[in-house]
Amino acid sequence: MNRVLQLAASLTAVALLAGCASDQSGDVYSRDEARQVQTVRTGTITALRPVTIEGTKSPIGAGAGAVVGGIGGSAIGGGRGSFVTAIIGAVAGGLLGSATEEGFTKANGVEITVKEDDGGSRAYVQAVNKGEIFRVGERVRILTVNGTSRVAPN
Repeated sequence: MNRVLQLAASLTAVALLAGCASDQSGDVYSRDEARQVQTVRTGTITALRPVTIEGTKSPIGAGAGAVVGGIGGSAIGGGRGSFVTAIIGAVAGGLLGSATEEGFTKANGVEITVKEDDGGSRAYVQAVNKGEIFRVGERVRILTVNGTSRVAPN
């Protein structure tokens, strides 16, 4: 029974961490952005640079890890559940859960510098979209809604 409880806690933690991931590519809109008027500007790409978008660091990863670690720590010693090993397991699990969440939600991105038609030059960072390739000299649209901008092919 103890093993079943540990497995259930581990699977719950993985499911919670997977739910933390968000897509920051140019093709994904939040619910709040849908059906909102967008400002559209156009321009030409002048530079591209690969970047890494760091993962999220919410309390969910640490909390899920702490629960799993605490259960695992309390199971040490033949099921008698030592308080000290439960605390050590919870702290270690919390640290591991936080690092796991950040690793799951980290993304490859691209910094796109655009010389806009109004004369300004701005840089935009977004996650890399499969199948979408930007090139220096390419004409693009910059779509802005609620303060969030994204670059899309023209």
